Amino acid sequence: MDRNLALEGVRITEAAALASARLMGRGDRGTADRAATEAMRRALGDLDVEGEVVIGAGEKGEAPMLYVGERVGKAGAGSVAVELALDALEGTRLCATGAANAISVIAMGPKGALLRAPDTYMEKIAVGPDARGAVDLTRPVAANLHAVADALGKYVEDLTVVILDRPRHDRIIREVREAGARIRLIGDGDVSAAINTCLPDTGIDILIGIGGAPEGIISAAALRCMGGDLQGRLRYRNDAERERARAMGIEDMEKVFRIDELARGDVMFAGTGVTNGDFLKGVRFTGDGARTHSVVMRSRTGTVRYIETEHHFPRDHAHSW
Repeated sequence: MDRNLALEGVRITEAAALASARLMGRGDRGTADRAATEAMRRALGDLDVEGEVVIGAGEKGEAPMLYVGERVGKAGAGSVAVELALDALEGTRLCATGAANAISVIAMGPKGALLRAPDTYMEKIAVGPDARGAVDLTRPVAANLHAVADALGKYVEDLTVVILDRPRHDRIIREVREAGARIRLIGDGDVSAAINTCLPDTGIDILIGIGGAPEGIISAAALRCMGGDLQGRLRYRNDAERERARAMGIEDMEKVFRIDELARGDVMFAGTGVTNGDFLKGVRFTGDGARTHSVVMRSRTGTVRYIETEHHFPRDHAHSW
């Protein structure tokens, strides 16, 4: 995988972030998501790859573009074949309300790099590099908290656990509190939350809970690049999702996937902030354009680059979004 391809990923997430940020706080999740998806799709059309979306806006027939199985890129002579996992606007509600941590993300890898799974739920646990190898999704919550505390040289009481604020997590929240750890409940954005476990300044030590399977695979790609750890187990909502999983090659319905099974080989990740967040600033519009804050990573080198870009728009274009 060419390192320049990773930098091209930033151009793609920038386009989606700029489009959706125009609609920040408007209260319309669907319109913001469509704007981001359309902008990302246009940007992908200029990418010199033979690309296949394996994690996208939905399964075929459920999304008009960037659906699972869609072919994207120029696909010219000599183009490299890549798989794509993407979310043009991760945190649609966050963007619609102007809340923190809405981002646009894309992960890329060679054929076979990314787990193919239906758009279902995934039980997840994620930690940063210093706690890599310390967690096990099959163990009780308290056992994982003690293992992470030991790995980080902390008391359990000093840990901060990030959990999506959902009724399905009542038991997990209770067990974390009984163990004595601190909790940060979030409304949305578990890709950002998983990445935050790898960034000391965010104060997040561990992510636990059930979120989207697509977000879990994208998070695994990012954490592979950053040296973190993530395990996931698919949680199906109905028999149809189980059948789609079997058709995609998943045989063990209760399998706990390790991080290098979710995102294997030479993977890349890029993300651009839409609203201000813990590790990326949101889009800031200026009189003649905008500024964006992005991150790009590669698992092969472990390189993490932050990129601030100034975009200059023609005056008539600046108000035509």
